[in-house]
Amino acid sequence: MRRMLIPAAAAVLIALVPTAPVSAEPQQKVPVAKGYGGAVSTVDLDASKAAISVLRKGGNAVDAAVAAGAVLGVTEPYSAGLAGGGFMVYYDARQRKVFTIDGRETAPQAMTSTALEGIPFDQAVTSGLSAGVPGTVANWDLALRRFGTISLKQALQPAIEVAAKGFVVDQTFYDQTAANAARFKDFTSTAALYLPNGAPPPVGSVFRNPELADTYRELAKRGPGWLYGGRLGEEIVATVKQPPVTPGSTRNVRPGLMELADLRAYRALMREPTKISYKGMDVYGMAPPSSGGSTVGEALNILESLPEVGLHEYLEASRLAFADRGKYVGDIPGVPLEELLSDGFAKERACLIGERAMTHPAAPGSPDGSYEPCAQPTGSATPVADEGPETTHLVVADRWGNVIAYNLTIESTGGNGIVVPGRGVLLNNELTDFTPGPAPGDPNLPGPGKRPRSSMAPTLVFDDGRPVLAVGSPGGSTIITTVLQILLNRYEFGMKLPEALAAPRATQRNTAQTQAEPAFLALHQKDLMDRGHSFAPNPEIGAATALEFLGGGRVQAVAEPARRGGGSAMVVVPAR
Repeated sequence: MRRMLIPAAAAVLIALVPTAPVSAEPQQKVPVAKGYGGAVSTVDLDASKAAISVLRKGGNAVDAAVAAGAVLGVTEPYSAGLAGGGFMVYYDARQRKVFTIDGRETAPQAMTSTALEGIPFDQAVTSGLSAGVPGTVANWDLALRRFGTISLKQALQPAIEVAAKGFVVDQTFYDQTAANAARFKDFTSTAALYLPNGAPPPVGSVFRNPELADTYRELAKRGPGWLYGGRLGEEIVATVKQPPVTPGSTRNVRPGLMELADLRAYRALMREPTKISYKGMDVYGMAPPSSGGSTVGEALNILESLPEVGLHEYLEASRLAFADRGKYVGDIPGVPLEELLSDGFAKERACLIGERAMTHPAAPGSPDGSYEPCAQPTGSATPVADEGPETTHLVVADRWGNVIAYNLTIESTGGNGIVVPGRGVLLNNELTDFTPGPAPGDPNLPGPGKRPRSSMAPTLVFDDGRPVLAVGSPGGSTIITTVLQILLNRYEFGMKLPEALAAPRATQRNTAQTQAEPAFLALHQKDLMDRGHSFAPNPEIGAATALEFLGGGRVQAVAEPARRGGGSAMVVVPAR
């Protein structure tokens, strides 16, 4: 979303070197860049600059993605950070294979299916109880060990520099801080960092986080074990179990259940990607506990089963895929993933799409391997759970043809609102992604060691075995529809990739009303209402990043031109 940063934001991989002092003069973010030798798109100028610097120094796509992710923990601290989690979908050009890494947070062993039951959502978010065991550092470590060429210590250097020198506060950072000020002030450590002099840092000022710089330095020196069982882990557990509530605060802040043993037990996991065939191309995504790959894939399969595809069909296919997501997808054994993504199931579901919008809510289908022409579903729909609108996404390609799409998050804007004292790090509130219950049979109920269902949908598209496009977005459950709509814009409606990202959006998630941006409503509301759709305005849906291979070694990186302040696309060698 952001950032103007600092001439000194170029990555330094081996050691910090003297650089020019921070200037409050903004640098220009560019949403589209074409060129050679590698490319990156993030929501933030400093993160993109760090990634490009890594690529220019000979690092690969994974090296650059980790470096950019660490910088986002500084400049986008309300969306990402080392106390959060995420998912990577990575194509290794040498092995010609897609890999995925699950760095999703886990519930503590003491978490039960009723632990969140009956707690108002806002109280559950701002509590120690919502904090999941962090997965981001384990994700970085596993990715670098399996696929990278530099160490975690080297990858963290750009973020250390940005945290120490500071970045220029823009309107988005100010607005997000102001929106969180009421709860930030209720924690001593958070108020001291993000509400200096009792108010958000003003636009144009330089914001520094020396405690986070020190935390990254120690992590670089001591390695992931410092978090997963070491001193940093102890401090996180202490903060979760006894949040630093400001004296006199009346907020009901519940303590959490995390123990040091939960951190010691945490592992990032290699998983098989989801894969579907769409218009002769292969589309790879993230498998459970993410619902991104399955829901995007099912919707694309449904649409490919229809004789024609327009916006009405897009909304209806999404409605049906979300009905199935709610019924079947979670961090549980036996998710019927193969059947959810089968052509037979897609055709059975597609048969329900007619000239008018379906009655709300659409019921889930039966992905049982026995499909009939137009079988009527008999199950009951599951409501869409609350999910934080934040998260961030980045894409990187390198000179060797490796490509990564990476979603990382701390869940709600500002996570659970609690900064670990002395560490400059906000904790996540990922456990509110669980269905709080009571909901018998829901696949997303909390449980010990369980990973909450996610909507993150980092996605890679291949044509004739070669990667052609990478895309993803933040936005809670609207991530799925944002990625789906961009793919349809590109491959069904004939838009170029920059147009596909910039086009106005609507999101149907098996809800009574379709949320839509004002520009979408202005263009399409009347026609779609005539077909039975109902709408509610949403000022902004998603903030995507993407890249596309143009042939001849040329690549195009694309970010949002306006949403969340616009993003930053860069290439190693710009096209002449």
